[in-house]
Amino acid sequence: MSAFLVRNPDFRAAIADKMTRQHFLHLIGLDLIEIEPGRVVGYLPLETRHQQQAGFAHGGLVAAVADTVAGFAAVTLARIGEQVVTVELKISYLHPGIGTALRGIGTVLKAGNTLSFTEAEIWCERAGQPDLLIAKASATMMAFRPSAT
Repeated sequence: MSAFLVRNPDFRAAIADKMTRQHFLHLIGLDLIEIEPGRVVGYLPLETRHQQQAGFAHGGLVAAVADTVAGFAAVTLARIGEQVVTVELKISYLHPGIGTALRGIGTVLKAGNTLSFTEAEIWCERAGQPDLLIAKASATMMAFRPSAT
């Protein structure tokens, strides 16, 4: 499916390990439901605690989902032992997030040795209606090896 170079054949296990240490993602309830080279899908059931004052999914929550799926899409192409962090994130909100769940799709556009260019789409599931694209994001991710301390 992908023309990307997979540098870590155990990238799914590496992501599963990273997810166990993602305390913020556990707090908000985001799970990764699809993981392929250069592409990750996340799913978050919406709850009252995720809403801002007008009843929409909070913009910070939407941005966090976008950042997460874009970042983990880059992780699928990282080398063994590398970490990936966001160095730039731009998000455009297209519609209010009113629905039952958010689904984020993160994809890598170009993977370099250090920087990867990614994008994310955030869709809102709505009972009895088609899903609605509520936000698009672009992000630059940086891979690095943590120094031993």
